[in-house]
Amino acid sequence: MANDERTKEYMIREMEMTQRVIDRLALNSFAVKGWAVTLVVGILLFRGPAHQVWIAFLPILVFWYLDAYFLWLERMYRTLFEWIRDNRSKTDEHLFDMNPHRFEKSVPSKLRTAFSTTLVCLYGTMAIVTILYLSFLLLLHAGDC
Repeated sequence: MANDERTKEYMIREMEMTQRVIDRLALNSFAVKGWAVTLVVGILLFRGPAHQVWIAFLPILVFWYLDAYFLWLERMYRTLFEWIRDNRSKTDEHLFDMNPHRFEKSVPSKLRTAFSTTLVCLYGTMAIVTILYLSFLLLLHAGDC
């Protein structure tokens, strides 16, 4: 019975540790989204030549990649969490092993994660708005000639 209690305690501690990592990754993802929107809007509001708007694509691409990376890691840690929940009472294998990369094949690739619905909606919308704004500026300057 003591062994069962110890196994249960290990499982709870492992799950708590994993959940803290998941929470931290979700917070990082939220911060990345905030920074992306702030920088893109700031660049678009800065009055300058029309070609300067192309600079707005840099933070879109960089933060899209970062956000996809955090989401990909989060999915692997969620898979680790599920593995602990389903298997810890049966085995001591990988005890307190917080490396989620053994689950890489269980989650979508980084590229597929980058094109998940939520990320495409946010970063795709920012890219489309940036393209529309650039088109508007180019049309406005074309009328000046």
